Amino acid sequence: MQNVAILGATGSIGKSTLDVLELYPDKFRLYAVTAHSRVKELAEIAKRFNVSLAVTSDPSKLEALKEALAAIGCNARAEAGAEAVARLAASPEVDIVVGAIVGAAGIVSTFRAAEAGKKLLLANKESVVCGGKLLMDTVKRCGATLMPVDSEHNAIFQCLVGETERSREKARIILTASGGPFRTRKDLSDVTIEEATHHPNWSMGRKITVDSATLMNKGLEVIEARWLFDFPPERIDVVVHPQSIIHSMVEYEDGVVIAQMGAPDMKNTIAYSLAYPDRFTAGVTPLKFSQIKTLTFEDPDLNRFPQLGYAYEALKMGGSASIVLNAANEIGVEAFLEGRIGFTDIAVLCRSMMYGFQPPAPTTLEEILETDRQARELARAWADGYPEHRRDKN
Repeated sequence: MQNVAILGATGSIGKSTLDVLELYPDKFRLYAVTAHSRVKELAEIAKRFNVSLAVTSDPSKLEALKEALAAIGCNARAEAGAEAVARLAASPEVDIVVGAIVGAAGIVSTFRAAEAGKKLLLANKESVVCGGKLLMDTVKRCGATLMPVDSEHNAIFQCLVGETERSREKARIILTASGGPFRTRKDLSDVTIEEATHHPNWSMGRKITVDSATLMNKGLEVIEARWLFDFPPERIDVVVHPQSIIHSMVEYEDGVVIAQMGAPDMKNTIAYSLAYPDRFTAGVTPLKFSQIKTLTFEDPDLNRFPQLGYAYEALKMGGSASIVLNAANEIGVEAFLEGRIGFTDIAVLCRSMMYGFQPPAPTTLEEILETDRQARELARAWADGYPEHRRDKN
């Protein structure tokens, strides 16, 4: 029996993990769960799974969490604050940490889990994008196991299993992208919040869904792939695959392409990551190939979706460019969802920040966090002061 902690239990990845854990009560015990502000939902999860600890990352929500737990007769201990989340990630009571916190808020807990040598199921892109080599070195040094939960990187992981170092050195990663909701839409200047938060294939949180709509999600995945698998960016390609059946591929020196296929459901990747090196079912209906009429592929349009190209530029620039790009994007998406800037302004902000703020490469977690803080501060000032008449004109 392995103890599991879900960091971000009320989000889409957290909920999918709960569904998988419920299938295997003899293999896993949910020890602890965290959330930011949805304390009532967090309390209900704590009660349902009889957890020992429930944590809200928002200190102002501690009393509300205690009241919510008491109201439903749940005896779980309640804690609050970012440090409480970080302590949980490194707790000796925990065997497996599911890092499902959205955004840069998940970076510290990812590093703490890695430093403690945990099996880490990581869905937090920003930890790898910002942590880069420093995170991967920490994983290796501390004996942690990092399993990527994103469908694309989980697919690449599966396609590389068993390959020799030499075959990897000659291989190419091919990340697939659905193309998002605007794949065929020519004019993106009048995209609404409602349109940008509706994905044609996947059920995800609002921020990640907007990232998919701008293809920033895929850009972050390019940066992730560079560090997760130690592949240079020139051997990482992106192809648009609207059906989302092939989750990614690896092309080897002999021209053979190994692809991972499956229904577009995150429970599959979560189950694989929990079970690895074994496999067990996630309770997802398998593909029926006789019902798949077409599998199509096309190149991404970097003119309409420039943020994918910015990711490659950030890797080429080095330094802290990836951290700055990620921070600018988070602030841009936040401003868009609040109605303060337009959809295409997100890309304008990202490019402005990436070329306007270029601090040196960080060497510690503290320097990563400080660079992220400074970038966010500058990006917020940019978004707050962006001239109304220029919105959606770039």
